[in-house]
Amino acid sequence: MRVWDIHPKHLCRKHLLAEHRELHGLWNILTKHKAKGGYSRHPETLRWVGKERALYERHEALVKEFMKRGYKHHTPLDKRLAKGVGGQKVFINTVAEQRIILRAKPCECFMD
Repeated sequence: MRVWDIHPKHLCRKHLLAEHRELHGLWNILTKHKAKGGYSRHPETLRWVGKERALYERHEALVKEFMKRGYKHHTPLDKRLAKGVGGQKVFINTVAEQRIILRAKPCECFMD
């Protein structure tokens, strides 16, 4: 499970779509209390607890990038559930480390 903290324009198609899918899973855990074990205690989940507004904002940034690339989006989040803090300041890996991780992957991230 990974929600990146870098601008979505740097993500290749594969990572952009994967993050969007995982963000929806995370959203459901946080707003609908869908998981009791595993993923509910995952470090990526824990850093978003109480920051549903920040997660909503990240989703909207991904959707904006979808539109720029001509992708369709059919899975909006319920803005009424976007509570808590806006902006994310807790990181598992720093933004600089995330850039290194992505650049090391065999994909087209950062090829913009």
